[in-house]
Amino acid sequence: MDRMLYVAMSGASETMLAQSANSNNLANANTTGFLSDLQQFRSMPVFGNGFPTRVYALSERPNIDFTRGNIQATGRDLDIAVTGDSWMAVQSKDGSEAMTRAGDLQIDANGLLMTGTGLPVLGNNGPIAIPPAEKIEIATDGTISIRPLGQGANELAVVDRIKLATPQKAELEKGMDGLIRLKQGVPVVADADARLTTGSLESSNVNTVNALVDMIELARKFEMQVKMMKTAEETDAASAAILKS
Repeated sequence: MDRMLYVAMSGASETMLAQSANSNNLANANTTGFLSDLQQFRSMPVFGNGFPTRVYALSERPNIDFTRGNIQATGRDLDIAVTGDSWMAVQSKDGSEAMTRAGDLQIDANGLLMTGTGLPVLGNNGPIAIPPAEKIEIATDGTISIRPLGQGANELAVVDRIKLATPQKAELEKGMDGLIRLKQGVPVVADADARLTTGSLESSNVNTVNALVDMIELARKFEMQVKMMKTAEETDAASAAILKS
């Protein structure tokens, strides 16, 4: 009965991992610029000294869903939505460069331009610092201009330009922190043709209906596999009783 029990056990374990990934997608249904994780199952033979007679289930994330979320107008000056297949460069918590499409920007107490999650936005020469200003404007190419304190309406000064990049999708991977990076681990090259929409935000691309259906399906799979484990136990007990008689 070990084959039956092993397959059911591994299937139940991997189904729980898939359920966790699906739950994470569902929890981020309202997260700005979030891209959902894809999930798939495949069979993996158990290799050893002999012939691989055992096969276990493996749940894995082959990639992320690059489908874009909806663009929602907010009218806020610091809200931006990156258009097309481009990304905005940010500095992750470990200091490395990463990318995101979450454009809910803000300015912290030190004047640094940050994302809604507190990550510094990168410009031409590193994190962007905004001097005290009466008004801040972000152009469609990412150029940031300000009207300094006490200056007239036409007195605009260019501060920096948000680093936008358009790498190939095949070169991208999503980290555990939810940020996108190049698989080579190197900084991206700025794309002068990349554009963004100001006064708007990109919503999450999670389809809540599909996520809920997947949650129910995975729960049923887990229940079925637990029942198979119970059946294997009962069959093993019956076999042992027959051998004793």
